[in-house]
Amino acid sequence: MTVNRIQFQAGLFLPVLLAKLGTDKQCADALRTSRWPQGFSCSDCGNTNYRLLKAEKRKNFRCRCCGLRTSRIAGALFQRIHLPLSICFLEIYLISQAKIGLLALDLKRQLGVSYPTVWLNSTEADAGDGRMRCQVHAMWQYQGG
Repeated sequence: MTVNRIQFQAGLFLPVLLAKLGTDKQCADALRTSRWPQGFSCSDCGNTNYRLLKAEKRKNFRCRCCGLRTSRIAGALFQRIHLPLSICFLEIYLISQAKIGLLALDLKRQLGVSYPTVWLNSTEADAGDGRMRCQVHAMWQYQGG
């Protein structure tokens, strides 16, 4: 019987995840480099000049050419989730490491957030299920998991 290389690939261990993505700043930087590897580029006009808007909780970028306002999480899985990014990344890690699925109650206990929050996040993920699978897969491939 042949060995399945996917099954025995090196994973991303929790201490490594916390070292790479343990703070909100690290998570925001990972999202920025994932979304714009060569630096900011406007999705409408392609311009690379921007102005950083820091008034909101999360930084927004405004294109100096066309005025389009965007953020690191716009159009991503985290767009409507109002949790710290480090909690979102940890939630995705825990879901991806579970072999037979993870109950919302278990996530509530492990993340220290309310049950309605976890339930809503999982509902959001189910609503865009195909998009979530692609983004989670791409994110973990980028992070080495």
